[in-house]
Amino acid sequence: MTSRAGADSPDRDEVMAWVESVAAFCVEEWGLPPITGRILGLLMICDPPERSAGQIAEAIQASRASLTSNMRFLTTIGLVRKVRVPGDRTSYFRIEDDAWQKVIQRKLDGLGRFGAIAEQGLALTGEDGPGAERIHNAQRSLTWLRDLADDHPLEP
Repeated sequence: MTSRAGADSPDRDEVMAWVESVAAFCVEEWGLPPITGRILGLLMICDPPERSAGQIAEAIQASRASLTSNMRFLTTIGLVRKVRVPGDRTSYFRIEDDAWQKVIQRKLDGLGRFGAIAEQGLALTGEDGPGAERIHNAQRSLTWLRDLADDHPLEP
């Protein structure tokens, strides 16, 4: 992995151990394939911030086929973007500066959509029917999280 060498630069083994930690988090928390987490981890920590598909595949020891499908997924959801360098025919990839804000906002939006589902459940059970308390508990939790996010928006 190419990096700008400096006295405080971490060694490759330390970097790759960190990349594996990101991959494990992505697997455990979001159910993503390990390679997707490795790509994200590598693109967060590499310097310079752009890498070609070949450089990424080599660094994380992935097949080009697996890498291609995961890069397509990450670019489609807007976490990674393709970058062109004038005069260079190679495509490079970099993680978007607001990638984590996008991840969090998608999660919050998804949780917010549960409110409509909860309303349907309450229409089925009635406000005091079987399961209504459990539905209300879910609504309170999700409303709390939504309000917390609204009161403390992420700064870009």
